[in-house]
Amino acid sequence: MAKPLEFTPRTPTAQEKLRSEVEDSTDALLEGLYLLRQLHEHGVLDVAGKTVRGGEGLIASLLHITGGESGTTLLRNATELGKTLAALDPREVGILGSAITTGVNEGARHVAAGKGVGLGELMGLLKDRDVQVALGALFAVLKGAGRALREANGDVPTTANQSEVGR
Repeated sequence: MAKPLEFTPRTPTAQEKLRSEVEDSTDALLEGLYLLRQLHEHGVLDVAGKTVRGGEGLIASLLHITGGESGTTLLRNATELGKTLAALDPREVGILGSAITTGVNEGARHVAAGKGVGLGELMGLLKDRDVQVALGALFAVLKGAGRALREANGDVPTTANQSEVGR
């Protein structure tokens, strides 16, 4: 009587497995290579590599990428934003930030409760000391912004005793 043959299929080599996977993923690999080429051509890979390696030459690479009109505008805007932030008093920013956080939390609770404000309640709120302080702060911000905008346009009328007040 014949004995059954024992057959153990040969395990594919790593190269054969890779070849099979490449054939199955051709479209994805082509798209990935296209993206990789674009990142290389625009210098993004260089910046990413320098970031990972510790940043040596990173600023020069970023300046090269941001070259041109839009990059110059970006750098100018970032510089102006930095000047503006540097001119702010950190203590005052902290107080204002805390006030905004508290106000947002209070507003969220008000909305969650489904409350509205009627005309009568609005008139009553205008007598509330907290509302008066907040409105005073908002109007002072608006007044200061308006003055800065007028001065930027060269519209600075001289008023009596202006130098004594410190404006």
